[in-house]
Amino acid sequence: MGSLYYGSDTEPIEMPDRLLAHVKVVIATKLRRGESFTLSWRHTADAPAGRSTLWLHPAIPLRIVFDDAEPEVLDPRWLQELAVSASSTGGLSVSLEAEAGAVRLPQAN
Repeated sequence: MGSLYYGSDTEPIEMPDRLLAHVKVVIATKLRRGESFTLSWRHTADAPAGRSTLWLHPAIPLRIVFDDAEPEVLDPRWLQELAVSASSTGGLSVSLEAEAGAVRLPQAN
């Protein structure tokens, strides 16, 4: 499990290294362009029920820590799906318990 630390929060957001590696690329790309966006997820079964959303902004400190020392092999199709999601009005929505390659895209109304 990797960890994402955002802002001054000392409690990390934990997610599988493979998911975190893909999310890291999307975050870095958007923030490098000066683009703010949201990152949302449902709480895992071992946490209080609910969901959380972060407003990701280039001026807010971000640190990503991977459990595995070896870098993940990135899936270009999954990166593209995540990037499209991050650019949507609903923002980037991920499942912390999903298998690699799964992304929950915003639903059309």
